[in-house]
Amino acid sequence: MKKFNIDKLREECGIFGISNHEDASALVALGLHALQHRGQEGCGIVSFDGKNYHSEKRQGLVGDHFTDLDTLKKLPGKFAIGHNRYSTTGETSLRNIQPFFADLYMGGLSIAHNGNLTNALLLRENLVKNGAIFRTTSDTETIVQLIAKSQRDKFVDKLIDTLFQIQGGYSLVLMTNKKLVGVRDPFGIRPLIIGKLKNSYIITSETCALDIVGASFIREVENGEIVIIENNELKSIKPFPKQKARPCVFEYIYFARPDSLINKKCAYEYRKNLGSELAKETDIKADLVVPVPDSGVPAALGFAKESKKEFDLGLIRNHYVGRTFIEPSQNIRSLGVKLKLSSTKTIVNDKSIILIDDSLVRGTTCHKIVKMLYEAGAKEVHVRIACPEIKFPDFYGVDMPTKDELLASKKDINEMCNYINAKSLRFLSLEGLYKALINEKRNPNYPQFSDHYFTGDYPIKPSDSLKGLKIKQLSLLSVKSSN
Repeated sequence: MKKFNIDKLREECGIFGISNHEDASALVALGLHALQHRGQEGCGIVSFDGKNYHSEKRQGLVGDHFTDLDTLKKLPGKFAIGHNRYSTTGETSLRNIQPFFADLYMGGLSIAHNGNLTNALLLRENLVKNGAIFRTTSDTETIVQLIAKSQRDKFVDKLIDTLFQIQGGYSLVLMTNKKLVGVRDPFGIRPLIIGKLKNSYIITSETCALDIVGASFIREVENGEIVIIENNELKSIKPFPKQKARPCVFEYIYFARPDSLINKKCAYEYRKNLGSELAKETDIKADLVVPVPDSGVPAALGFAKESKKEFDLGLIRNHYVGRTFIEPSQNIRSLGVKLKLSSTKTIVNDKSIILIDDSLVRGTTCHKIVKMLYEAGAKEVHVRIACPEIKFPDFYGVDMPTKDELLASKKDINEMCNYINAKSLRFLSLEGLYKALINEKRNPNYPQFSDHYFTGDYPIKPSDSLKGLKIKQLSLLSVKSSN
C-alpha cells in the first residue's frame, strides 16, 4: 500500500500495559489513544481475567474501535496490555497486529513490541529449520518462538535466554498469568517508562500515556533492564553487561509527543532549544519565521525568540485529512501537499520567509511547500532544518527511506537547496544538536545518542544485511503465506 505522506520518518509503535486494575482494558485503550501518534495502522488489546486471555485487534485508529463498551466488555480482567502499530517489518494485515498471544507449555503469554530486531531473519530461518511454524511476518513472533523453545524452566530465565539471542532496538511489555514484564534493549534505543496508578503499575512508551489515565511517573526503564511486576511489587533484573545508553535522538527531535517527559524535560522544550541553537548558527535577514506545522512549530518558536524575528503561521495544516487519502486517485494525489497544508496568503505575501522544519528526509514535501509559499507571493524562502542532515537509514524500528532515497546521502547542500528551490538552506550542526539536548557539545563522558541517522555510527550493526533486503524477504514470506 502506498502511504500518502512518505516524506517523514515514521514513528515506531506504542505499547501500554497495566497490572491489577478493575478497568484494565479501558485504561489501556486510553493509553493507546494518547500514543496514537506512534502508530496508526492497527491497534490491539489482550486482557487476562485470572483464568482466560481475551484478545481484540483492529486495523485503524484506537478511537474508531476501543471506545464503545461492547468491545471493552470482551476484554475482562485486571491485567491488560495494548499496542499501536506502524509496521516496519511485515505487511499490513490483521494477523500482524499486536499484542501477540501464544499458549505455551508454561502457560499463556502475550507480548507487545516497539522496535526492530536486526537479526530476525537469521533467527527465523534457524527456528523454521528446527520445526517452528510462523503465523505472521512480524519479527516480534521470533521472540515468542525463542521463549517457547528455550530449555530453561522458569519464565524469566526463558526470557533472559531469548534476550541474549536477539539484537536490535526494542522495548517489550509481556504478560503471563502471574506477571507483567517490561524490557528495554541493552542500549536503551527505544523508550520505556514505569508509572503507577494507586496500586497498579503501568509500563508504557511515553509519559503522555500516564497523564491521560491520571497515573504518576515513577522512572524510565534503564537500558538493558527487565522489570517484573508480580503481587503488586516491582523487581528489577539487569542481565546484560553494563554499557552506556544510546537513546534514539529522534525521540527528542520528532517522535515523542511534545508534552511527554524525556529525561525530566518535555520534548517541546528540547525542540525549542534546537530552534534556538539553529538561530545561533545562522545569520540571515528576513521578515518572518514560519514553521512547517505541526512538526516545525517548537523549533520555529525557539528560532524566532533567539533571532528576535517575527513568528507567524504562514502555513495552516488541515487536521481532517483522513485515511481516505492514503491511496487516492491520481488526480487527487497530484495535488500533493495541498491536501494537508495551505498558505495564509496575506501573511506571507511580499515577505522574505525563514521556513523552519524539524527534519528533511526526501525533500519532496519541502519542495512543494517552498513552491506553495512562492505562489502565495513570498519574495524569498530560506529553509532552516532543526537537525543535521539525515544521511543514513535506521534499522531499529523507524520506518524510513533507504540510503539512496535520502536526499542528503546523495546531494551536497547546494544541490539540496536547488532541489527544493529555496533561496538558501542550512541544517543544525551535530554540535548544536548536542548542545540543545544536553546543554553541552558532544563528548565521550555523556551517553551518546543513537545519532546514526547523521553520523553512520550504529550502536548495533544489522545482521540481516540491508534493510531493503529484509523487507523484500519478508514480503516474499507474506506472499507465500497468503497463497
